[in-house]
Amino acid sequence: MTLASIFLQASAGTGTSGLGAFLPLILIFVVFYFFMIRPQNKKQKEIQKARAALKTGDRVVTSGGIYGKIREVKDDSFIIEISDNVRIRVEKSAVFAAAADARPTEEKK
Repeated sequence: MTLASIFLQASAGTGTSGLGAFLPLILIFVVFYFFMIRPQNKKQKEIQKARAALKTGDRVVTSGGIYGKIREVKDDSFIIEISDNVRIRVEKSAVFAAAADARPTEEKK
């Protein structure tokens, strides 16, 4: 039996309104919204705020695991210096984290 056939049988036999038959589906959607969708949206907004707050000189880690220091901020990308005179252009969405201590383990002495 499918879920739809169960709801049709339940509403046909008891004479409940159409809303009463769909109440469990509505409740499931509400639970999903408050426990999954809403927290994910909040987290995404925080990440966007953190990316917007990055400025020249901040140490970052890209989503690919590259450590570096921001040298220039453009509209849709960052210029990141990963070594002396080695600079790469990275899309803003690829900057995974800003880290004050974003240095490889060799440099932490």
